[in-house]
Amino acid sequence: MMIKIDPQSRIPIYEQIYNGIIELAAQGLIHPGDKLPSVRDVSKSNSVNPNTVSKAFSVLEKDGIIYSVPGRGTFLSEGHGDVIFKNAVNEFRLAAQKAYRSGLSQDDMMDIVRETAQRPES
Repeated sequence: MMIKIDPQSRIPIYEQIYNGIIELAAQGLIHPGDKLPSVRDVSKSNSVNPNTVSKAFSVLEKDGIIYSVPGRGTFLSEGHGDVIFKNAVNEFRLAAQKAYRSGLSQDDMMDIVRETAQRPES
């Protein structure tokens, strides 16, 4: 399992790990019930402090995306997709509210949404 970490990014590393796990699940590279690498393994493979990985795993667990079984490991939750969807909707709403308060019209926002949906990676 490879998580892309950009040490130069303004996004905190623990958030990059959080987002990386979500992306792997969204791409179907990990499935509900799959065991995730240990904090130590993720730390070593990404040259990241174990405390940073542990923080990402804690937030993922708090959000219901992963769960831990003492002595067995950490696994992707069955309902992770619902949690990810709800989080995305909430983030989208916050961004839309901020855009509206910044003066963008509804038509401008809809144009941006359509454009982004056609080219989501840009």
